[in-house]
Amino acid sequence: MADDAVRIDGNTLRLPGGVRVRFMRTLRLPETGTHELPPGLGEFPVRRVEDHADTVPAEWRARGGVMLPVYLREAMWLSFAGSTEPAALQVGVGKVCAVSGRPWSSLLTRNPQNYLALPRQPWLDGINSGKGTVRQFVAVPLGLGATVEGQVTGEEVWGGLQLQSFRLNDAELAKWREWERRRSVSTRSAKSESAYGAAPPAPGAAMAAAPASAARARSAPAMGLGVGGSMRQEVYADQRSPGAWAREPAGRVFVHLVTPPEWRRITGEAPPPSPVDRAAYTRAGLPWFEYYDDAAQDVAPTDTLGAVRPVGEWLGDDHEPWQEPAPHQVKQLGDAPGEPVEDGDW
Repeated sequence: MADDAVRIDGNTLRLPGGVRVRFMRTLRLPETGTHELPPGLGEFPVRRVEDHADTVPAEWRARGGVMLPVYLREAMWLSFAGSTEPAALQVGVGKVCAVSGRPWSSLLTRNPQNYLALPRQPWLDGINSGKGTVRQFVAVPLGLGATVEGQVTGEEVWGGLQLQSFRLNDAELAKWREWERRRSVSTRSAKSESAYGAAPPAPGAAMAAAPASAARARSAPAMGLGVGGSMRQEVYADQRSPGAWAREPAGRVFVHLVTPPEWRRITGEAPPPSPVDRAAYTRAGLPWFEYYDDAAQDVAPTDTLGAVRPVGEWLGDDHEPWQEPAPHQVKQLGDAPGEPVEDGDW
């Protein structure tokens, strides 16, 4: 019988349907120009909200899910390496779809496509904002209007990230599993996670209901995602028939973003060190990446997400120095059980 719980395994979220999501720390790109894919610099720590019910805000307990610490203006990307079966994954930023720019929905749509097709989509670094490009996810506080949510909807209510997975329908899943069985019998090819899905060689059980009250809980500064620099990355169009997916989601999870001081207060843990200096990283000769899949078709960008402005317009100029990577630093990729997570009301 399939496990329908969302689980946390180390710092990896496991959603029903074989979806694996890791939240990766990375270098923040300049807000001008279009750049190569930045590296992974290790995972963000992820913790269940219900494990800290006495210290999280009441609204977080109601929404359930997980939380992770981010610094102001820190960038992240989502890795889907290790996902085991075909799945449709919706990604929301403040309940705005990061692919289509439309409001969050429990239904999959194809025109425009409002989900990622896994495992074809190996990662997502930002919102689908241009032909063959995305704008980087960058953490900002709610209340300034800088988040994608604020710019698209005119309000900042939710913040955080939202994830929702869909399996193939029963008939399609049975066909896929039989195809996989035959393929594995005919060829045993070793598979390894791409370098982009891992940190570079150098710097580089069902959930119980949360308690009804918490004596030490208080409001916490709310964080959401705005956008930073542009990079070359496709959001791939789904090649399956529109009826291939189940009608109902298999699992969903709300991801709360926490400031480092609040992370320490809530969890008692030290937050990760501050983000890596990107100029120092490049000067050290460490890798950037370029990914190309010549068999895939890119999802068309939307006017809604294309019009989202970078966080620098709210927070001021980015004074962190930038050094363009040398050609030899750009590496070509591609062609050429944990604890279950409680869901709540959101």
